[in-house]
Amino acid sequence: QVQLVESGGGLVQPGGSLRLSCAASGIIFAINTVSWYRQAPGKHRELVAISISGGRTNYADSVKGRFTFSRDVAKNTVYLQMNSLKPEDTAVYYCNALRLIDSRNYWGQGTQVTVSS
Repeated sequence: QVQLVESGGGLVQPGGSLRLSCAASGIIFAINTVSWYRQAPGKHRELVAISISGGRTNYADSVKGRFTFSRDVAKNTVYLQMNSLKPEDTAVYYCNALRLIDSRNYWGQGTQVTVSS
């Protein structure tokens, strides 16, 4: 059974930083595509960053230069370091894993990020 568990969300002031974590069980992040998405109230879920195993990471234009995706292979965990946060970054952030052998998608439960003074 695949399970993704996000953590690290919270309330932060504009200009601040947060690091989100997504720990996986039942799937190996290192050999699959892993992404971070977010969904703000009243808006569609949008892709924030996507990392293809062995390849590069691509970011949404709105977060380029501020957010950084990373993997810890030993811990089977991925991270999203978010710097210079803006109020428009407020959303529920979701971790997604695309299992390449069968193209099945898996989602975490989401973690709330609120950027406000």
